Amino acid sequence: MQIEGISALVTGGASGLGFASAQRLIDLGASSVVLVDLPTSAGESAAKQLGSQARFVATDITDTEGLMAAVNMAAEQGPLRAVVHCAGRGGDRLRILDREGSPGSLEVFADVIRINLVGTYNVLRLAAQSISANEVVDGDRGAIVLTASVAAFDGQIGQTSYAASKAGIHGMTLVAARDLASRQIRVNTIAPGIFDTPLLARLREDVREGLAATVPHPKRLGDAGDFAHLAVSLLENPYINGETIRIDGGIRMAPR
Repeated sequence: MQIEGISALVTGGASGLGFASAQRLIDLGASSVVLVDLPTSAGESAAKQLGSQARFVATDITDTEGLMAAVNMAAEQGPLRAVVHCAGRGGDRLRILDREGSPGSLEVFADVIRINLVGTYNVLRLAAQSISANEVVDGDRGAIVLTASVAAFDGQIGQTSYAASKAGIHGMTLVAARDLASRQIRVNTIAPGIFDTPLLARLREDVREGLAATVPHPKRLGDAGDFAHLAVSLLENPYINGETIRIDGGIRMAPR
């Protein structure tokens, strides 16, 4: 897929991985990028920072009506051909049994699954509906990149809900690619390791340095630009389909 001149949708676009992906798409010539993020996010200022090609829609990815409005806005700017889905929430750090032996919160578990997994499926299905109406160009109608986590493969203690939600995204990737192959839509997933996101920015510097030291090579936290580079490469490369690709500097997470 050629990025120049296309319309794209980026969820979680107000900051971090999503913002970097939107920036890279615009730098490579995308004519329009619609950012989707929560009403409480800095989405408006992010769109202004990205320039005239960017627009912002405030909605939750589990809100079908709001998300459909964002998809439609992207399609109106030219056929929607590229989606990078980064929106989601962190884990709960709840043990299955607490110190007193009481079971963890089912409500919290369900909320993480609802946002990360159900929300991802909502993005996938609504984006695919729009992309499927496109003309085929260079063999594709479009491509979708989802975001999982290395926690899908080696989740840590306290990450039960988060790991389950991200493993679900990995699990749907090949199925979605096979399902949408007849529509000439590719689906791939990125599984990031420890990235320097706004969430990690809240940690003390010594804690951040300790996390960076656990990465085999390069010994640093992942940069949002690293993610964006891979996301756009997956959009561009016509023969990558149905894959979940780790981007983690070779790390394998310890049990805790």
